[in-house]
Amino acid sequence: MSTRPSATTPDTPASAPPPRTRRLPSWMTNFGLQILMGLVLGVALGFLALALGGDAEKNPNWLMTTLDTIGSSYVSLLKAAVVPLVVTAVISSIANLSQVTNAARLAWKTILWFAGTALIAVVIGILLGAIFRPGANTGMSAPDAYSGTTGSWLSFVTSIIPANFLGLTVSTEEADGDLTSSPTFNVLQILVISGAIGIAALKVGKAAEPFLAFIRSALAIIQKVLWWIIRLAPLGTLGLIGTAVFTYGWTTMGSLAKFVILLYVGLAIVGFVVYPVLARTQGLSVKQFFSGVWPAAQIGFVSRSSIGTMPVTQRVAERNFGVPQAFASFAVPFGATTKMDGCAAVYPALAATFVAQFYGIDLSIARYVLIVVVSVLGSAATAGTTGATVMLTLTLSTLGLPLDGVGLLLAIDPIIDMGRTALNVSGQALIPAIISKREGILDENLYNAKRSSDWFESDLSAEEFSGTDEEKDHREREPSGVGVG
Repeated sequence: MSTRPSATTPDTPASAPPPRTRRLPSWMTNFGLQILMGLVLGVALGFLALALGGDAEKNPNWLMTTLDTIGSSYVSLLKAAVVPLVVTAVISSIANLSQVTNAARLAWKTILWFAGTALIAVVIGILLGAIFRPGANTGMSAPDAYSGTTGSWLSFVTSIIPANFLGLTVSTEEADGDLTSSPTFNVLQILVISGAIGIAALKVGKAAEPFLAFIRSALAIIQKVLWWIIRLAPLGTLGLIGTAVFTYGWTTMGSLAKFVILLYVGLAIVGFVVYPVLARTQGLSVKQFFSGVWPAAQIGFVSRSSIGTMPVTQRVAERNFGVPQAFASFAVPFGATTKMDGCAAVYPALAATFVAQFYGIDLSIARYVLIVVVSVLGSAATAGTTGATVMLTLTLSTLGLPLDGVGLLLAIDPIIDMGRTALNVSGQALIPAIISKREGILDENLYNAKRSSDWFESDLSAEEFSGTDEEKDHREREPSGVGVG
């Protein structure tokens, strides 16, 4: 039998390995390691700023000013993307329901699961506050303005009615005889406006397709810009953590230290007990849940914004958990504005009991029940970026507790908000995975796939990630595994 000559020559052997390329050190390419380095360096610089002396408000030193500028600039970048992101994400997420089979059932199941896990988190917060009593024995009396009567939902209901199409409000303050006006956006009103537009577009049908195509394109562009901002998170971490250490330190916690510790215990119970139990009972690997949700939890901890973390959370749901893109593009943006187990469940429940104990006010069983109702039904008031302050104000006003408690807890808000947001985004990624598993639409091969060590190494767009089953199978067999992006 004759053989055909090889096309290769001795000078170019087929087995010759490709030329080796020099790789950058891991600390220059691994995003998670960069976040950790920013955290450690920020703490060190914060203590250095403390050693240099000065006052955070009246006479900050040069290092404090630098750290504050870095941190506040990063937060400003995140906030700049909030309004266009909320508008395009909510409209697109509602419109995307048309691409999902049994969309109405999936939507209702999403709402019920969000409410159910919020109920569990609220009960945990109430039990921790009632058992350990973090605000007791302070000797403080209720402020003179305290009336002892419960509030109503009227103010909350009127606050969600849009004052104008943009949800824009302007506040004017007088300082030294000068009037200063600053425009602000009511994110909750924007959420209502966007939801109405999304539902209308879904009902209109074919005539709304050009509008929805524009919205989806705008969302893709905004998410790409936000993705660039997220890449600056190591710098933002350094500035924010350093500023928090200088401003609050560890000794100024005082009587609030017990509350901070107890809150993180509550967040840990939900994140490390409730969520894994829910995952396991639905046949999902707990190990894969933790390794898959880590990128979103990490960014949420740093950015303190569920909306700002939303692109990462959605990538986690789609690429690490195997949630279908059409469903994830509804559930994750919806969750980023309403699914707040940290900010709107554990925190307001524990904070309300803390404020009552701090001022020596007894809470009746009826008031505890009211805490549950307000926390579960009013979670949309957090709206992703306004933090837990709005939710706490709503809870205290409805219960008739002193609103002075809001200012009391604002001093430690940066420290506790990191843990709250990390828990928020973890739940926002897990619930769509659980619902998809129960509906039989979860890509379990993708959920159980090996995780990539660097979740930025494959920066695919959502369109590139979606594709034929053969393309997905090919990606799953790649030796580098599957990461978030």
